[in-house]
Amino acid sequence: MFRKPALSTISNGSSLQGQSIGRLPSLDSKEPAQEEKVVLKKKVTFLRGVSIIIGTIIGAGIFISPKGILKNTGSVGMSLILWTVCGILSLFGALCYAELGTCIKKSGGHYTYILEAFGPLPAFVRVWVELLIIRPAATAVISLAFGRYILEPFFIQCEIPDLAIKLITAVGITVVMVLNSMSVSWSARIQIFLTFCKLVAILIIIVPGVMQLIKGETQHFKDAFAGNDASVMGLPLAFYSGMYAYSGWFYLNFVTEEVENPEKNIPLAICISMVIVTVGYVLTNVAYFTTISPEELLNSKAVAVTFAERLMGNFSLAVPIFVALSCFGSMNGGIFAVSRMFYVASREGHLPEILSMIHVRKHTPLPAVIVLHPLTMIMLFTGDLYSLLNFLSFARWLFIGLVVIGLIYLRYKRPDMPRPFKVPLFIPALFSFTCLFMVALSLYSDPVNTGIGFAITLTGVPAYYLFIIWDKKPRWFRRLLDRVTETLQIILEVVPTDDGLKS
Repeated sequence: MFRKPALSTISNGSSLQGQSIGRLPSLDSKEPAQEEKVVLKKKVTFLRGVSIIIGTIIGAGIFISPKGILKNTGSVGMSLILWTVCGILSLFGALCYAELGTCIKKSGGHYTYILEAFGPLPAFVRVWVELLIIRPAATAVISLAFGRYILEPFFIQCEIPDLAIKLITAVGITVVMVLNSMSVSWSARIQIFLTFCKLVAILIIIVPGVMQLIKGETQHFKDAFAGNDASVMGLPLAFYSGMYAYSGWFYLNFVTEEVENPEKNIPLAICISMVIVTVGYVLTNVAYFTTISPEELLNSKAVAVTFAERLMGNFSLAVPIFVALSCFGSMNGGIFAVSRMFYVASREGHLPEILSMIHVRKHTPLPAVIVLHPLTMIMLFTGDLYSLLNFLSFARWLFIGLVVIGLIYLRYKRPDMPRPFKVPLFIPALFSFTCLFMVALSLYSDPVNTGIGFAITLTGVPAYYLFIIWDKKPRWFRRLLDRVTETLQIILEVVPTDDGLKS
């Protein structure tokens, strides 16, 4: 099913049904004097790299419901400590990925690093679960938050209809995918603008919070650790909430091949982004507690809106718009980055070849972007999204832990590999231990959901042997697959890349 069809030769001018298509010259009125290589270009600058990381990390959670940590730690003091610890741990993980991104200069993130360290089977399982479940469900969840908060100002006095939320959400998802299909540059520019909006939104919360502290509004910080009921059962769930809020620091590694001067820009962008996000998250939570009690925070459906209503009056109507823009930025950054994982996995022969092709003029991985659209729509209108995310949250951290263990393994397996950026060994050791410890504790504290997620992940093993290893598929099936690939290639105006990076 995933074999390379004969059509892969057309990118350099062979014929299809008697018609030479090459770079599809019939699409242009004039043939250029010198054929331009069809590749993904290096358009991710340092500023765009920072915007990808910050813009993808900061989504809806910090504005809507940062109560997972408070609920599972039981006190203001412990919740603030855990926000800080999760930020530091995320920085450690980001530093590990910075080393991997500078010594393995391929896009694809988790998939590529697992493939390099441990081989094709675990790498395939990772991309299998990401494509079928994790990414469509995650995109649908953040998109639903976008739909709800973009409509909030229009339904002040009444409940927003679920159908209206899903319809505007579907429009938002489609716009993001069209944007990423049309232009890498415009997608990156919009991401910079949306990141700026996110930081403005956080400042709108932090500045009044600081003013409240100056006025002496510190009643919720007195006896900050009173009522602390953190337990072995609650801590892994609190860590999951915190690490989920910080997740996104790895997305720049998904587009390594498109980053200008990756040896310098990847580590610098990661470090600056993580410091900004960690400081912003901790100060935002401090600001909340200057005005909202722990009990009110736990009962609030949207903490940022509650905070703004108390301190800003009519200006609070702007907060839902900022939250919607924040969600849109996370949607855009996530799709921009994860589509490159599918592109690279296809290039390695682990997904259908059409996903490794790029548009002949726009130089975007069009098929790898739009493959998520139907899957996300199915999730949006039929799936129990939050259950799916609960089932598979452990899988994300299991594989991230595996990636960082792979970094340690590569230190010994390939000691001569060039490493322009190298972290002290205790950082990957501590981070990988933390990831695996959280996974183990989740098996103890929530065995049903974790077990279901584990079973879903394991479906990738028989899929690997069926689609990748088994090469005696019926001839009619192979012909059908080739015909579908050819048809899609002509409709989408895409051709195989000329970069020659397939290993």
